Amino acid sequence: MAIPVGTKAPDFTLKSKQPSGLVDIKLSANFGKKNTVLLFFPAAFTGVCTQELCDISSGLNAYAALNAEVIGISVDTPFAQEAWAQKEKITIPLASDLNKQVIKAYDVVFPMLAGVGDTAARAAFVIDKNGIVQYSEQTPSPKDLPNFDKVKETLARLK
Repeated sequence: MAIPVGTKAPDFTLKSKQPSGLVDIKLSANFGKKNTVLLFFPAAFTGVCTQELCDISSGLNAYAALNAEVIGISVDTPFAQEAWAQKEKITIPLASDLNKQVIKAYDVVFPMLAGVGDTAARAAFVIDKNGIVQYSEQTPSPKDLPNFDKVKETLARLK
């Protein structure tokens, strides 16, 4: 089960492929400045993940208005994530947890997805400016989406 509300969020530094090249995404870079929404998703180029990340990208202003940055995390390579983001016009930063350290730290490992290996379970976390988990949800299956209304309600309380 995903780490619970009230937990100090495990910090991480993951690679993201941007037009400028590979860059580091560090959770604690937002501490003291803004809240962070972490969206763990199983795999790039899959139907439900594409729907989720495209919907978030098209509604990104709502998260910015709530003083939050949204970061997508999967075990895909940063190069696959970049190709997918370009193809689908996904505008949130995507971070590669290729070594599966962060999905383990957040306890959101989905074992043997479709028989191909461990991947990220679909999950959402709201991390406040102090680095504390304020919302934690792992969906019952990879086909289910997180409750984004509850994510936004949590952010509205933290604003």
